[in-house]
This record gives sequence, structure tokens and C-alpha cells, in this order.
Amino acid sequence: MSERDFSDPDVPLTVLGVESSCDETAAAVVRVVGDRAEVRSDVVWSQVAEHAPFGGVVPEIASRAHLRAVIPVIREAVEAAGGWDSLDAVAVTSGPGLVGALLVGVQAAKGIAYARKLPLVGVNHLAGHLLAPFLSREQAIGGRPEFPFVALLASGGHTALYRVDAPTRIRELGATRDDAAGEAFDKVAKLLGLGYPGGPMVDQLAAKGDPDAVKFTQPMRGRDNLDFSFSGLKTAVAVHVAKHGVPSPGAGLEDLCASVQKTIVDNLVRKLLAAARREEVRHAVISGGVAANRGLRAAALQGCQAAGVALHVPPARSCTDNAAMIAYAGAVALRSGRRDGIDLNARATWPLADG
Repeated sequence: MSERDFSDPDVPLTVLGVESSCDETAAAVVRVVGDRAEVRSDVVWSQVAEHAPFGGVVPEIASRAHLRAVIPVIREAVEAAGGWDSLDAVAVTSGPGLVGALLVGVQAAKGIAYARKLPLVGVNHLAGHLLAPFLSREQAIGGRPEFPFVALLASGGHTALYRVDAPTRIRELGATRDDAAGEAFDKVAKLLGLGYPGGPMVDQLAAKGDPDAVKFTQPMRGRDNLDFSFSGLKTAVAVHVAKHGVPSPGAGLEDLCASVQKTIVDNLVRKLLAAARREEVRHAVISGGVAANRGLRAAALQGCQAAGVALHVPPARSCTDNAAMIAYAGAVALRSGRRDGIDLNARATWPLADG
């Protein structure tokens, strides 16, 4: 493999990113020069239709779907960005995630790197989300953040707070003790018969409802920490539905969705602002799939403005799983001198503090 030195930030670096950690097969090409990250192509193939009948992601189905899609998706991304000869390196999500799904992307990336004699680097999926605001995209809230910042990563599988002092200096401040925020949205949606994925449906209905119609207890309200817990809210919604039934489409269903969303959003924003105060930083980032939630974006913007904290949120397409964020995180790793060999493997768990 090439031993080219990527340490000079002013030397252009074009990276192919591959993402297959869950139920999206994605590939993207990002060109990084200095502090600018230009997304040259960004292809995402979703498996929602395959998993919808089961109400959630089925790992075996996800792995097989990745196998069918990974080569066409990569080929489309590379051709749209100028072809194979334009690439300087390959980055791939190697954890955390579903091992079978991860292996598809990792094996494809290793094969490309070996055949093209390109450097290879494995990327932590969570680091990709935290660095997504640095991609040059339109419709981002707040533009690029300044270091240090606190970050709320909220998705279907993860909800955690981090202090980010540099792209490679990240410290966890708190995390969920049970369900992730996105998981809570999806489980509530399933209880209400809204289909899969449920989070966007709850968000859509909540926009028309009264968020104070049903009172739910704020999770861990009296705890002086930055951890999260959403399993109790899920149980409270189940008890409410068992007592009152699933509301008919219309105001009742909209009010219930709005009340659930307000409870989750208030908790996320309150903890994010508490982290900013405790760490004494003036910049905050929200990333991950739940960052696409309109209610969360609005509440976070209002809360941060009142607290004098600059909020930064990527556009919706950079919040959900994508390979552009993986390519950029890979470029950061390559700039710092990291490389992986042909023995790179998938990791179901990978604490962000480990690198």
C-alpha cells in the first residue's frame, strides 16, 4: 500500500468512505483541503422496505441486503466523483454496529484498498457523526463549530454527550443507561401502530399536536449527571395506551405524539445545556439520526440562544447514517498518521474514547 504522507493539511486528500453499520448501504467521496471538506458524491441505499414488515432491523436481512447493494453503491459514488484514479485513500466504518453488516463494508473496502494500492483506515461510526458538521453542506444550522464543543449524539442505537477538544480528542460525559432516544421514538411509534421507521412519523404528527396534552415524567429529572434513560417513558406510554387505547387518527394521536416528543426533546436539550455549562464551552453540536427531528432542532436552537451557546446541527442528510461523514473522519485519521492493514476487522462495540 502507498506510504504517501498526508500530514500537510494543505495537500488535497480525496477519500472514498464506505458505511454499512446498520440498515443503510452508503458510499461517498470527500475531498479535504485545509479546513474545507467538499462532498463530491454521496450515495445512500436504504433498507427500510426490507425491515418494515418486522417493525425493526433484522440483522440477517440487513447483512444480505448490504451484500447485494455494496458494489453498485460504491461504483456509483466513485464514478460520480471522477473515477477510481481520483482516490487517495479508503475509509470504512469498522464499528460499532451489527457485525454481519459491518463485515460487508469492511471486506469491500479492504478489497478496493488492496487492489488499488491505497491506504486504508477503519473509522468509528460515532466519530463520523460527531465530525459531520465539518462537511461543507448547505442548510446546516450554525455552520462549522469551533473547538472545544460539547456534542449530543442521538440516534436509534446511541444517545450520549461528549466533549470534543479536537477531532481526535473526544471524551464521553454521559450516555444512556437503557434505550437510546431514537429507539424510544421507534418503540412508541410501534405501540401506536405508526409503522417503521417510527421516529419521523412521530415528529410529523407532533407538529400538529398539543405537547402539554399528556403529562409524562421527565426521565432522571432529579439526577445530577449527564446520563439518559428512556425505558421508563416507553413504559409510561404503554400504560397510557393500555388505559385509554390507541387514539384515533387526528387530534388525539397528534397530541399524544407531541407530548411524547416534548418529553424526549426537553430531556435532550436540558442535558446538552447542562453539559455546556459544566464544561464551560460556548459551542454545542447535535448529530445522529434524531438530530433530523424538527422538534429537537427548534427546541435546541431556542435553548442555546437563551443560554448564549452557539448551536451547530448538520443538514438532515448528514445526520442520518451516511458515508460522507465516514470519509471525512477517515481523512482526519489519515492526517494524524493512522493506517490500518489488511487485518482490519469489524467491531460490534467500540467506545469512542478508544480512538
